Amino acid sequence: MVKLSAQLDENKRYLQGQFENAMDFMMREMELAGTEAALFALDGLVSKQTVTLSILNPLMEAGDLPGQGEALLQAIERRVLGSVEQKRESRMDQLLLLLMSGFAVLCLDGCGEALVFGVQGFDTRGPDEPQNEVMQRGAKDGFTESYQNNISMIRRRMKTTALKFEKAQVGGQSHTPLALCYLEGVASPRILEQIRQRLKTYDLDTALGAGYLTGFLERGGVFSGVGVTERPDVVCGKIEEGRVAIIMEGTPTAILVPFLFVENFQTLDDYLTRPFYGTFIRWLKYVAFFLSVLLPGLYVAIATHHPEMLPEALLLKIAESEAQTPFPVMAETLILYFLYEVLREAGLRAPRSLSATVSIVGGLVVGDTAVSAGLVSAPSLMVVALTAIAGYAVPRLYEPLALLRLAFLLAGNFLGVWGVTAGLVLLVMDLCGTDSFGVPLLSPAAPFSRRLAFRDVFVRAGWRRLAHGGVRVQQMPGSQEIGE
Repeated sequence: MVKLSAQLDENKRYLQGQFENAMDFMMREMELAGTEAALFALDGLVSKQTVTLSILNPLMEAGDLPGQGEALLQAIERRVLGSVEQKRESRMDQLLLLLMSGFAVLCLDGCGEALVFGVQGFDTRGPDEPQNEVMQRGAKDGFTESYQNNISMIRRRMKTTALKFEKAQVGGQSHTPLALCYLEGVASPRILEQIRQRLKTYDLDTALGAGYLTGFLERGGVFSGVGVTERPDVVCGKIEEGRVAIIMEGTPTAILVPFLFVENFQTLDDYLTRPFYGTFIRWLKYVAFFLSVLLPGLYVAIATHHPEMLPEALLLKIAESEAQTPFPVMAETLILYFLYEVLREAGLRAPRSLSATVSIVGGLVVGDTAVSAGLVSAPSLMVVALTAIAGYAVPRLYEPLALLRLAFLLAGNFLGVWGVTAGLVLLVMDLCGTDSFGVPLLSPAAPFSRRLAFRDVFVRAGWRRLAHGGVRVQQMPGSQEIGE
């Protein structure tokens, strides 16, 4: 570990060598009470106005300063500068990290410690309405790339001293800062310790997004036990239930752990509407989930292996449509499925000015022309379209749904309805055998808890009932028995 030298020239040479060919490195040399001094900072990360008014001007206007070395540093610290965020540091690795985080460093000749000031001044994006979690009645502010701003948005909503923000960092070279957000006395100490241990296993050199961390926090399975949200109000609701939120610098999303499977079907709007309508919307999402997963596989299975299961009029319509196309049902559905995924990716990555054009061309021109030309049948196109629309009802599950559709499609083609049934059984077994930080992923549906399941899973109870004994992670069935 390199320590700060008492010789200012050595410190200047070291820092200049570390930031060689870095045009944003700034060094301001001065003389204080007959002692050589230097102020270091990185342009673009600090506010030059703050540095001038809060550091340089007071230093230049200070009267006779007593002593040299340690005595001079102490006089500057206590009598001249009054920065809110100010501390001493003697380790070079920490000084480099602080410089690259928007701090200014003051070094004196004859002193082995430096004064560090928080004078960050880089531009950040203001809170905007989240793009992926649109709410009708909820707040319109979402997380930004500054984790300090994100912390403040949570603090404004939860005015309690039990709210804790535990500082940590990941990334071997980038030292990306992050904060563990939880309610003391509500969050499980065992879960907190598991999170700390898993973060210590993060061995990548950098962390540019929340997705970098989720791979180290989850433990396999089709569905993830780690949630991601862009909304501070959602984070506040979850940490009141005993969850832990991880807020990372540079990403406008927060990670939530543990995250249960049923929470993929819950939104803030469910709790801002009347209970009967919230229950209806929730069941609508459950039906949409099963439609999105099973509809293509069941369609291919029944049309290929079990046509007797269809009503006669519907069977004749499908047979008539298929007779006019050159491909079997499986090939048609597979082609349409991949075509839809290509169009979706193109619309997602294309510039906003072109995304509407991609949707129109894909949905109207390509789809209608393919049916009119007899390349695909209208029933197959309708099945794929219904599957895609149903998947958008549960956007958090889109990634696993995309692959599950393909798996059930293949199972239905080769094994019929029995293959789809076997695949569904395997999927349920995987869900039942997966836990998120010791909490069963299907809680409170499996293990079943009537009190919890009929409060906020199968139905959305009224606030009078929810307010008394709210659902918390520690109350989930089996959460105390299942360990790491």
